[in-house]
Amino acid sequence: MTTTTIEATIKEFIDQRLPEYQALALDIHDHPEVSNYEFYSSDALIQQLEKEGFTVTKEVAGHRTGFDARYVSAKEGPTLAFLAEFDALPGIGHACGHNLFGTYSVLAASGLKQVIDEIGGEIRVYGTPGEEGGENGSAKGSFVREGFFNDVDAALCIHPAYRYSKTTKSLANDPVDIKFYGKASHAAAAPEKGINALEALLQVFNGINGLRLHLPKDVNIHGIITDGGVAANVVPEYAAGRFYLRAANRKTLDEVYQKVENIVKGAALATGTSYEFGLFQNAVDDVIVTPLFDEVFFNHAQAAGVPSDEIDTSERASLGSSDVGNVSQVIPTIQPTVSISDDYIAGHSEEFKAAARSEKGLASIAIAAELLANTALDLLQDPELLAAIKAQHKESLAKGN
Repeated sequence: MTTTTIEATIKEFIDQRLPEYQALALDIHDHPEVSNYEFYSSDALIQQLEKEGFTVTKEVAGHRTGFDARYVSAKEGPTLAFLAEFDALPGIGHACGHNLFGTYSVLAASGLKQVIDEIGGEIRVYGTPGEEGGENGSAKGSFVREGFFNDVDAALCIHPAYRYSKTTKSLANDPVDIKFYGKASHAAAAPEKGINALEALLQVFNGINGLRLHLPKDVNIHGIITDGGVAANVVPEYAAGRFYLRAANRKTLDEVYQKVENIVKGAALATGTSYEFGLFQNAVDDVIVTPLFDEVFFNHAQAAGVPSDEIDTSERASLGSSDVGNVSQVIPTIQPTVSISDDYIAGHSEEFKAAARSEKGLASIAIAAELLANTALDLLQDPELLAAIKAQHKESLAKGN
């Protein structure tokens, strides 16, 4: 088979299956689930992968809604992993479009499977829960830690957005819980008998505000009080807060983490409380961009029918965080975006939620799957290209953000 014939076979498969995958995306949109509770969405994608002939292992990497789907051809070749997200946001639902995200990857992998026996290699789809964080969130960190990428050559995924754009750098993020334990007492009659846990937490907020003056410009710290006591006339014996610590790179963030922990220790010492401090989910690393990988992706955009005025190929950085960064720290990884709206939509908004099930949103499934599959095809067929992408990733990793 020629490359043209192979690409035509993939496109024909995607076009034929599109209505089925659009129904799948709408079904997931109708059943929004948060981190560690994506049972319906995970099962829906698993059932589709099994139908397409993949061997699926459930409950992997310590995540009850995670999965590992594989198809190995008889011929040797590279191993490529498509990343599938499917979690929703608390309250608002699929306002980040992960009902599309997971569907993109499953259809792309299934399209590529139609030709993989001819060209050789292995296709995987990793179902990675909780990208938005939450209980046992940011699962890609677990997949990296448990070695799921040790024998993978490259990883691919696409995020829905307002415009088509390249993979962007994003911030490393340490999500931490801070808890103080004191002693209850009557706040008016016997305050001297109490140990005020809330006072310790307030000192942490003040200490962090003072620390901001002496941090690099890329560092961002924000937090809330999740428990501040039970009654105004009772000295709070327990108080808790939740913070996100962010920085442009992991090295800086590790230093920030230690400084914030020192503030917590100081607050505990000053108030006589005891404390707990640490991550409440996986840490998230900054995204390492491999420009050549994105270039290969966008080389297929015109053939896939992407309007040139919808593409933004400028170099950009995000002030948010994504656990795709953890994967990018170990192998070449892309997460470009595809357009699901003609007008600007902010992430995590009602407008984005509506776009994720709109006509354009559902049409993006075919485009995203075709772009992903053809990008993966290039890597499978061109060993020199794959080697060049790996070399550039190594250079980018050494340089850092």
